[in-house]
Amino acid sequence: MSYSVGQVAAFAGVTVRTLHHYDEIGLLHPGERNHAGHRRYGDDDLDRLQQILFYRELGFPLDEVAALLDDPGADPQEHLRRQHDLLTARIGKLQDMAAAVAHAMEARRMNVRLTPEEKFEVFGDFDPDAHAAEVEERWGGTDAYEESQRRTAAYTKEDWKRLTAEFDGLHRRMAELLAEGVPADSEAAMDVAEEHRQYIGRCYYACSYEAHTGLGEMYVADERFAAIYEAIRPGLAVYMRDAMLANAVRRL
Repeated sequence: MSYSVGQVAAFAGVTVRTLHHYDEIGLLHPGERNHAGHRRYGDDDLDRLQQILFYRELGFPLDEVAALLDDPGADPQEHLRRQHDLLTARIGKLQDMAAAVAHAMEARRMNVRLTPEEKFEVFGDFDPDAHAAEVEERWGGTDAYEESQRRTAAYTKEDWKRLTAEFDGLHRRMAELLAEGVPADSEAAMDVAEEHRQYIGRCYYACSYEAHTGLGEMYVADERFAAIYEAIRPGLAVYMRDAMLANAVRRL
């Protein structure tokens, strides 16, 4: 039994473009092709794709996935055991974070102010208040900072909810491209980077391509920013920086 690339994409929840990319880089060659040259995937191919997607979900770069799967001494059962251990650890961490979010939601509903210990017990030492103070220290007095202060002063609670949802959506789309193995300098990734730049310009301050690439560098260099993006998807901070730079080069 064999399956077309479209059927496999539907089974696995990936795009046809992703499967073509995996074939092109040698990560997943289809087991056969029909008389018209179209890709056909067998059960062994589907098993390998499942392993690839497990490792991608765990944040492994494609080249490391290839090295792991192509190791002649590797035991398929050991792959599954390693993935199970890693996923179990991630589930535990996510459960802790979900419990903390639920606690925060309940406290807000009841108008209860959380202690610093309660607020940051899961998220480590990142302090939003201190971060805001640093932003002012670093950029206070600049035109961008003053413009951002003027705009955000008028935002309502509903404005913030809408803006946060839009920003999260951009991050999710970029993380999905990363998960699919789409290069950071691809048209798709650069287009999302451009939307990211325009979002900042529309909601906060005029964001030139130079300023945008500077933000991208900060996402990687500043461990607090990096941690935010790494929590969304391992490798996302670097991926976003590279896409933002590629977009600037394309536009300029």
